[in-house]
Amino acid sequence: MKLHKKVIEELMVRPGEPAGLPDRSTHKMVAPWRDHAGNSSLRHIADSDLESFKQELASAQELLYASDTYSVLVVLQAPDAAGKDGTIKHVMSGVNPQGCDVVAFKTPSAEELNHDFLWRCANALPQRGRIGIFNRSYYEEVLVTRVHPDILAHQQLPPTTAHGDDLWAQRYEDINGFERHLQRNGTALVKVYLHLSKGEQKKRLLARLDNPAKHWKFSAADLAERAYFDDYQRAYESAITATSTPWAPWYIVPADHKHAARALVGGILTHTIDQLDLHLPKLSAEEDDALDAARHTLDAD
Repeated sequence: MKLHKKVIEELMVRPGEPAGLPDRSTHKMVAPWRDHAGNSSLRHIADSDLESFKQELASAQELLYASDTYSVLVVLQAPDAAGKDGTIKHVMSGVNPQGCDVVAFKTPSAEELNHDFLWRCANALPQRGRIGIFNRSYYEEVLVTRVHPDILAHQQLPPTTAHGDDLWAQRYEDINGFERHLQRNGTALVKVYLHLSKGEQKKRLLARLDNPAKHWKFSAADLAERAYFDDYQRAYESAITATSTPWAPWYIVPADHKHAARALVGGILTHTIDQLDLHLPKLSAEEDDALDAARHTLDAD
């Protein structure tokens, strides 16, 4: 099963065009999800489609590993409580854990601050044949640091470093160059922004407070950052617009409906891997002869 071309086109931010977050819905698609019969709910349709995408991902991962030529990097960004963890858990649940790595980037350590802002993410890139998932990423350095510029004072930057809009423009340029390098060397990028409304974020944070089983999920930092929700939206608008490129486009996924968001992410990921046109490696005549010899040896045992 594949996402309809019109759905992919609607989710993708066309290079050179604005991300348009204020005009994008956080809860529905304009393009038809898919034709379906009956009165099935959106959740039922989404869950059914996600199961299909998971099966395709399992097969695609095997081809990815066998070909040992490409890797896939999923960059997942979102506001707090948008469902990043749940998306990773459900979309990747059918994938062999041996072929998938998930890295969550928190506040940079002292060692990480002694390097450029891309260094810690570059160290965590997936090997050929594997899928890597960044739960947050180097994009934090044009999001959090833009909303809280005082963070820059702790980054030990040279005195000649640019300031203000010039700094962000330089970092966008660095990110685009970095991602171009990855694409040229066999890493397919899947950049997803989970587009959550402020009202839905409030609902989910309250749910964590109301349910004792979810208290561990609540962070006072999430509540503090919520005060900057509009500032983050502007930072995302600028970053996504500047870094949605032909080699690494952004996909903006409506995230108010968790199940639909997960299915859409699964569809985007299978779409991207499908573009790699993977095949099982062809054996040489010598390798075929070696297999025949091995068969004769085992038959004679």
